Amino acid sequence: MKKFFKSLIFKLLVAVAIGLVIGFISTEPVINVINTIKYVLGQIIYFAVPLIIIGFIAPAIAQLRNNASKLLGYALLISYLSSIGAGFMSTIGGYTLVPKLNIVNNTGGLKKLPEMIFKLDIPPIMSVMSALFFSIFIGLATAWTKSELTEKLLVEFQNIVLQIVSKIIIPIIPLFITSTFATLAYQGSITTQLPIFLKAIVIVIIGHFIWLTVLYSIAGAMSGKNPARVFKYYGPAYLTAVGTMSSAATLPVALDCAKKSDVLRDDIRDFTIPLCANIHLCGSALTETFLVMTVSQVLYGKLPSVSTMVLFVFLLGIFAVGAPGVPGGTVMASLGIITGVLGFNDEGVALLITIYALQDSFGTACNITGDGAIALMLTAIADKKGM
Repeated sequence: MKKFFKSLIFKLLVAVAIGLVIGFISTEPVINVINTIKYVLGQIIYFAVPLIIIGFIAPAIAQLRNNASKLLGYALLISYLSSIGAGFMSTIGGYTLVPKLNIVNNTGGLKKLPEMIFKLDIPPIMSVMSALFFSIFIGLATAWTKSELTEKLLVEFQNIVLQIVSKIIIPIIPLFITSTFATLAYQGSITTQLPIFLKAIVIVIIGHFIWLTVLYSIAGAMSGKNPARVFKYYGPAYLTAVGTMSSAATLPVALDCAKKSDVLRDDIRDFTIPLCANIHLCGSALTETFLVMTVSQVLYGKLPSVSTMVLFVFLLGIFAVGAPGVPGGTVMASLGIITGVLGFNDEGVALLITIYALQDSFGTACNITGDGAIALMLTAIADKKGM
């Protein structure tokens, strides 16, 4: 219980509650100060986005040379396809189900926010797409040239960025959430929409189980083995992930569960389960995709276009592979495309982070459980190719 009270999800729940109370009772001068604080915090968060992209995508690509094998290539490809597959399934679900959630956009009757006291603009060092392509080019060039010095520098930079995320960005997120929900409550746009997000979370969790069924069905077809001989042992890992909200903390349990299966090769299992705990985030991709569509409908009164969602899902798959190992890591890593591709503002980002955090444990559980299916697929590939 003490661990829960110290967790990010508890802090975000408290932040939401405090923000709503402040927003309901605030006068115009008070909300003016809060709106200014929200703007400054948002500038700090957005400034860190290109650093996060470079810090996690570039080293992830550069380090491939240390494990340059066909099996690693297959693992990366399958993990990426799983993430974008889950994202596209979620996109179809979004276009089908979000309009049926009876979301009423009431921007016309909102109370207008007062002018901010001042604006502290902190522009990012580069755009999101520039950071993404810079990361890909530097990572590939480092891998091709086998530059150990550059690789070490990228890894060191990754550690520095992780400290920035852990000690600066994550701690100010609750303050950002509080100020955002305060302004939303002051305007009057949030009170009727919270039940919508609870419905969205339930839909997302159901989607997790649908995608796990798809993954294990494909694994069974590829291997010719009954996938139940793998997933029937994953109950303890799923529950551990729900309780810890951490792939790293769940890894020992996941390995123990996978060892009980008689259809997974030992060498493939011991290689795949730890690797996929870091690169296979199908549940996170599915969740984020559906929630960005819900938030878009709630705040902006429309769903993103099909072309926008297609681009978003393809890019999200890349960010999922290189997402940092922090709570809500997928969202934090993909803030750039959330703002750059989808055009979300402060309110959209804050809502997404909060709602995502509420189900983060279930997304992690889906990721971990899906790793067993990847291990079965790789076992089949290795056997067929004589690896």
